[in-house]
Amino acid sequence: MAASDFSSLIVAAADTIAAHAEELTALDQAIGDGDHGLNMKRGFEAVRAEKDAIASKPLPEALKAVGTKLVMTVGGASGPLFGTLFMALGRELPPAPDRAALTTALGKAIEAVSVRGKSQPGQKTMLDVLQPVYEALAQGKTGSEIADVADKAADATVPMKALRGRASFLGERSIGHMDAGARSTALLVRAVAETVEDR
Repeated sequence: MAASDFSSLIVAAADTIAAHAEELTALDQAIGDGDHGLNMKRGFEAVRAEKDAIASKPLPEALKAVGTKLVMTVGGASGPLFGTLFMALGRELPPAPDRAALTTALGKAIEAVSVRGKSQPGQKTMLDVLQPVYEALAQGKTGSEIADVADKAADATVPMKALRGRASFLGERSIGHMDAGARSTALLVRAVAETVEDR
């Protein structure tokens, strides 16, 4: 991937998170700490500030750099979880991955996030978006189709009872609200998918 392409991905991700920061905060206020939108915006703005240096690296190193920056700048549980996702992708991907390599790497990254968060799909977390995205990628779906899968998967967290994170303390009261981490994951998936398809 050319440096300009990865730089475009960073800008698309940061723009998307910034545009939806208030929405993410409102979702998190309902069943979490209320800081998810602000934290994610801060993290991706920090990545954006170093986009040229990050994008100049080989793809695996660029992804690790994004993950490291998110761990350092995103507060709460989201920093380690999203950071783990990007760092694991960086560890697993070759410099010029094809779809098969990307699918395998995403599977390994999901495992890493699961271990880090001590969670599984079905517990109202970002994994509830990542797992269907992985399956859609493995099935050969297009970028726009994968983005639609991500959106539907985030919507599907609404009727779930939270079993991990701050929301789990609410028990039954967590039902009826979308998970903020699932929503931000879906937003990032769409930003990446649309940017890649436009190239």
